[in-house]
Amino acid sequence: MGHFLMLVALAVAAATPALTLRLTGLQVGPIGETAAFGAAILAAGFLLSWGAEAAERHVSQGLIIAVVALVTVLPEYAVDLYYAYQAGKVGPGSQYVHYAAANMTGANRLLVGLAWPLLVAIHWARGGGRAVELTRANAVEVAFLLLASLYAFVIVLKDGIGPLDFVVLAAFFGAYVWRTRSAPEDENEDEDEEPGPAAALNALPVARRWAATAALTLVACGIILISAEPFAEALVGAGRVLGLDEFLLIQWLAPLASEAPAMTVAVLFVLAGRAANGLGTLVSDKISQWTLLVGMLPLAMSVGAGSLANLPLDARQVEEFFLTAAQSLFALGLLLRLRLDLLSAFALASLFGLQVVLAFAYRDDAARTVATLAALAWIYLGLAAILFLVNRRHLVDLLRVAFLPPAAGAPGRPERPD
Repeated sequence: MGHFLMLVALAVAAATPALTLRLTGLQVGPIGETAAFGAAILAAGFLLSWGAEAAERHVSQGLIIAVVALVTVLPEYAVDLYYAYQAGKVGPGSQYVHYAAANMTGANRLLVGLAWPLLVAIHWARGGGRAVELTRANAVEVAFLLLASLYAFVIVLKDGIGPLDFVVLAAFFGAYVWRTRSAPEDENEDEDEEPGPAAALNALPVARRWAATAALTLVACGIILISAEPFAEALVGAGRVLGLDEFLLIQWLAPLASEAPAMTVAVLFVLAGRAANGLGTLVSDKISQWTLLVGMLPLAMSVGAGSLANLPLDARQVEEFFLTAAQSLFALGLLLRLRLDLLSAFALASLFGLQVVLAFAYRDDAARTVATLAALAWIYLGLAAILFLVNRRHLVDLLRVAFLPPAAGAPGRPERPD
């Protein structure tokens, strides 16, 4: 418990400079403010993750699952929804529209292209084997992520995200939450403890555990609400001061801060010998972002505008969204056998690295950027098509396990090749 309290104290200390700046109105320039408020959001994310991981072991039904999923990615939601709100307030032609789309696509691609391969590499480095093997229960996550990824192509065709998309995507998330209530359990779930701070929380008596979890959540939410707006604005200002592309900073730097806590929790699972739990957590986070976060963008924009509004996607944003959807489909093709091996992780990381390098290389050439994004998207789609064709039998088995009632799906886990 002493180690846990020390970690909490460090997180609060990391957030203190940002809180001081916000409460006193002191200005230290966009670069200093980006660092201060980014550190605060990072610290709050860790506080949220510790509480959510501890609570998830004891509460796993209905609305609570949705709340836990939302809480763990709240930092990402806060920053992205702020940009969408400002887009509605300033107008659909403002740069905030681009920032909202950039932050959302960057976070999703970072999660799949960097975090997933990182878990496999750590699992292999610690002697766990050349692949992370998911459980039969994870078929539900993979199947619902597939639904959300396919619907993303509908958004691409419409050149925008509207309130109706929120209804559809929220329904996907609600169905996912409902289905997890009857999904097959991981046989080892009751035998393992959460790694790190979550284990310390679960060692407390029930009343103190829930009080500590509530306190962590309330403090973290307060930090995020205070820090999200100045961090988002400071990031734009820092790009201008440094002469860097604001769009790329928002697409890649902001998600690094907001996604780091969830990634760290997943890494802790791997280090504790629970690689399937780690990867499953990141797949679940991806579902939350690919459904609720995407769907809530037009709602935040509507609040800013004072009336119902669509989040429009221009030529570049369409290709960014197209690339993100294509990457998701490729990643799912690699997961159809409910495993992610070193070769698959290398492919995800290499293609992700290539897109980041090309994005910075062509940052001053809009036409070439759009063409490059489209080319990469089609590469992802071509590879995904091959994977789905080769693994079509595994796809059918996976969908059967994910969507049929437990009794009908009892034969279970999608088969693996000999």
